[in-house]
Amino acid sequence: MDDPGRSNTDTIPSIALEDIDPDKCFFNPGCAMSLYKPEAVEEILHLLNRRFLPTQLHTVCCRHEPDLPKGATIINNCAGCDRRFRSLYEGVQTISLWEVLDAIPALPLPSYAGMQLSVHDSCSFRKKPQVHAAVRSLLDKMHIEVIESPFSGTKSICCGDNFYPHIPIEEVTSFQKKRAAQMPCQNVAVYCVSCIKSMHIGGKTPQYMLDLVLGEPTEAQETRIDVYHETLDQYIEEH
Repeated sequence: MDDPGRSNTDTIPSIALEDIDPDKCFFNPGCAMSLYKPEAVEEILHLLNRRFLPTQLHTVCCRHEPDLPKGATIINNCAGCDRRFRSLYEGVQTISLWEVLDAIPALPLPSYAGMQLSVHDSCSFRKKPQVHAAVRSLLDKMHIEVIESPFSGTKSICCGDNFYPHIPIEEVTSFQKKRAAQMPCQNVAVYCVSCIKSMHIGGKTPQYMLDLVLGEPTEAQETRIDVYHETLDQYIEEH
């Protein structure tokens, strides 16, 4: 479990875009996103193939042997997937979806002129400031003004979800509300499905980056943390 209050001064680089082998480029949406909006997985895969590089869909959970060729690159949208793929499996390199999308010239994006929001940065991406920058660059391209919270980027604090099941649900919920209260804006951009639920539980209006990019509303869906994790665990076991 991540230390929810730790700030990291060291950083971890992503693979450079020009170093990605087009024959070994994969998009892994992650278990939570696949459950959240499976149709969005196909939209993003199509976008990557049309505007970036030939990209294959990879649906093996990061907790299982990925069965990928040496030198493969995983494009991911989940901070946990990024951490596991790059640290647990030899020969696998990672880059976030947000870095890739931000680098695509003239990427068609919706405009949300007049929207203000804060950003909750995924705690597992603390050591990747390039991801924080890409997210904010995309928000800027969508004409969204970011009002930063005191704890963001490399100083981001866990949304609370990582505490489950290590502490009682009531304490997890309390932490989720405390974290949400630290956001200056009612709207909060997140790039993790679990963070959607935490911000919603905390009384904020989550704006999932994937939904913003695709022009879709963000849905909290199942917010009972035990039921949500049971569904995730079942999906993980099957993939």
